Amino acid sequence: MTKEIRIASIGVGTLGFLHASNIEHRVPNARIEKVAATREESAKRAAERLGIQNWTTNLSEVFEDNHVDAVVITTPNYTHADLIKQAANSGKHIFVEKPITKTIEEAHEVIEAVNNNNVICQVGFMRRFDPTYQEAKRRIEQGDIGQPIYFKAVGRDPGSPPESYVKTSGSIFHDFTIHDFDAARFLMDSEIKSIRSVGKVLMDEYLKKYNDYDQAHSLVTFESGAFGDIESSRNAGYGYDIRSEVIGTEGTIQLGSLRNQDVQFLSLNGNNSSEIVPEYQTRFRESFVKEMEYFVGVLNNENEPVNTAVSALKSLEVAVSAVESCENDQEIEVRRKVFEAMK
Repeated sequence: MTKEIRIASIGVGTLGFLHASNIEHRVPNARIEKVAATREESAKRAAERLGIQNWTTNLSEVFEDNHVDAVVITTPNYTHADLIKQAANSGKHIFVEKPITKTIEEAHEVIEAVNNNNVICQVGFMRRFDPTYQEAKRRIEQGDIGQPIYFKAVGRDPGSPPESYVKTSGSIFHDFTIHDFDAARFLMDSEIKSIRSVGKVLMDEYLKKYNDYDQAHSLVTFESGAFGDIESSRNAGYGYDIRSEVIGTEGTIQLGSLRNQDVQFLSLNGNNSSEIVPEYQTRFRESFVKEMEYFVGVLNNENEPVNTAVSALKSLEVAVSAVESCENDQEIEVRRKVFEAMK
């Protein structure tokens, strides 16, 4: 029997509030039971905008609340591990934004906590729910392009995040490129075996303080033998630009806009030759709804778990290896740990 899933939103920034609003207004069989934030004004304002009464700045209240079935975690990356473990140990199911944790060691601890407490943990790689990626996956699986042999991705943000965010986010690979690592694994149906990454600071000098970059490139080799390259940029002032391509032995699938013309003018003043998506909330608006609908369906035993903690670990392992590749100026074999219990 389908039941209403009562969810607490931990973190109510831009993405946290978007998730909470989707749950409250657009996701069937779910509602926001409580919102939690470390700042009182943020928690109270979010609750008022959602039209609910329950808010708190004490996160322990969320984990002790018997009226909460699941939590949605959209706090800074460095807090994920501790919050997931607290949620798992209190028997709450978990939706957490990527990356699952900042380090591989933390991810191992998280997965053990999830498995030991028999809870669901879904990680927010929303591109897997995007209709474009879903259709590409379907066409690849039915053999329309033959054997996938090459993956290409372009990921460009309008600008770098503020310094206050960058100093705890991990790196461009943890916070941005990890979406492309995950999409590559999803579309190619193969794990990334090795990676060679390079990064530069071309515009935002403050990134150097945190060994981070605003421009990065990664060459990847898949276990299937396929090859790929991924561009990650924080310098596309014209908008949010996400494109992917999978080349197969019998055809090619392109995701995103690639116009058949010699020149497309892209300027910072908005005088562009075509309408451009301004930010990720617009581009993946429906994907955020669909991934939350799926999560609620999993908790109602209607869907099989996807984007699991173990799957998210595999994308994190690639991101960590990309950082190591940059630092050591060499190709890195992606080191993996296999978990028998896939939660």
